[in-house]
Amino acid sequence: MKRFAAAGLLLALCGLNVPAALAQDTTLTIRAVEGLKFDVPRLVVRPGTRINLTLDNYDDMAHNLVVTLPNSRLRVVNTSLALGDQAVKLNYVPRTPDVVAHTAVVEPGKFEKISFRLDQEGVYSYVCTYPGHGFVMYGAIHVTRRPASVPALDKDPNVAANRKDDTGHAHHMPDHPYELKYPAVYRTFMPDSGPASIAVGLTPKAAYCWDAGSCRLRYAWTGGFIDQTDHWDGNGKKPTHVIGDVYFRDQGGFPIRLGTADRLPEVKFKGYRLVNRYPEFRYLVNGIEVREMIKPLPTGRGLIRQFTLGTVAGPVYFVCKSGDGVKYRPSVGKIQDGLVRLPVGTRSFTLTMTAE
Repeated sequence: MKRFAAAGLLLALCGLNVPAALAQDTTLTIRAVEGLKFDVPRLVVRPGTRINLTLDNYDDMAHNLVVTLPNSRLRVVNTSLALGDQAVKLNYVPRTPDVVAHTAVVEPGKFEKISFRLDQEGVYSYVCTYPGHGFVMYGAIHVTRRPASVPALDKDPNVAANRKDDTGHAHHMPDHPYELKYPAVYRTFMPDSGPASIAVGLTPKAAYCWDAGSCRLRYAWTGGFIDQTDHWDGNGKKPTHVIGDVYFRDQGGFPIRLGTADRLPEVKFKGYRLVNRYPEFRYLVNGIEVREMIKPLPTGRGLIRQFTLGTVAGPVYFVCKSGDGVKYRPSVGKIQDGLVRLPVGTRSFTLTMTAE
């Protein structure tokens, strides 16, 4: 087999024809660099090429590199966000046939090598699935017998928007790297919330922030969703901006109490699944499983929170703190002194929150 260095592949990045010999074995390094970018925006290879790839992390934050089948990048990214407490163990890579190859999480200043072969024509992707990175940090691998058919870099829809300007000039990122469909879920850094935050757009005008670290709803707003421009331009370190007006902000801490109302329980996030695009959060409260789904109030500003509880031997309380901007209406029990006491044996209930 003939071997070619990364320079041979870079001919394709400049829109030049790829030599016919560039078909069997290619070795290159892709660097993770500042600004949530891979320094190589795309590759062009022929079917049957084995790619020996090194991910070299030049950034000051951790990254991975996941190669996905054609038309599956976003599916892999979204699946990775729902890994819950398995995410770190799995290097934020879901176990799915959509994944062709992947590195482990590579810390700053480190590197890792992988090798894989692409036999079928198509546009494959390589993407960082570390939380908050996957929607903007990716590149394309065009596997084709006709390299001349690959579009110019700035016209390639498979290349990340922040890499389409190959002249070295700054390229403004859009608020979102693809057209949003609601409900929409982003795992990102949110203001006034923990580092493991999830922004959920229920509709184009209604959204909330879920804190996976503390397993609770932090705040809700109307008027728009989020703007991640500063987050992306700031290398992922700056928080995302809320678009609209916050009408609810949690004041009482984790709301579910077991056995006694004045003792905070131990909580552990277990991930979420999408049900008709709505995330259903799963977490443990003193070892008892709780599932929570949040939907918009059909009229006006507010939320409907749906809870499903595991078996609880004693009483269950829910804290409804006054002064957080909403009025509460439980489906069972009554509010007294800022608390709802659920009837013993309750397995499911809803809590309607209406903006004051």
